Amino acid sequence: MTMSSGTSSRSSLGTRSSRSEDDLDLQTQMERRRKRRKDSNRESARRSRLRKQQHLDDLTSQVKQLKDQNKQLSLALSITSQNLVAVQAQNSVLQTQKMELDSRLSALTEILCYMNAITCTNASAPANPAMVNNITSSSSYDLLGASCTWNQQPIDMYQCF
Repeated sequence: MTMSSGTSSRSSLGTRSSRSEDDLDLQTQMERRRKRRKDSNRESARRSRLRKQQHLDDLTSQVKQLKDQNKQLSLALSITSQNLVAVQAQNSVLQTQKMELDSRLSALTEILCYMNAITCTNASAPANPAMVNNITSSSSYDLLGASCTWNQQPIDMYQCF
């Protein structure tokens, strides 16, 4: 019986040692896995930091580009605004000149029509009041009624300018 108990003890020792070896192998495998996971996690974190840094660099570059573009657009807006002010001032001057010229043209047209009405014997006005071609009398009256002498040449209203 002792023999059999020795055999069984040996087999339990063999099982124990085999379990210990299995436990050691399992622990070793788990350590390797843990180490691989840590290494993988470190590498993943490194790649993540690199991507984050690249993204930050891209955004910084984009900010610089947009600031440069903003400066250019601000300068263009400033120049355009100055041009607008200059054009508005020039337009105002031209409108004033137009009003003055319209007034002068109206006054000259009235003078010519008046002269034509006085000088024409049949009292009919010419078809184009801007140009009086048929002055036949050498004397007539100015707008105030005073006697004056006119040249017998046709009067072109546009020569008054």
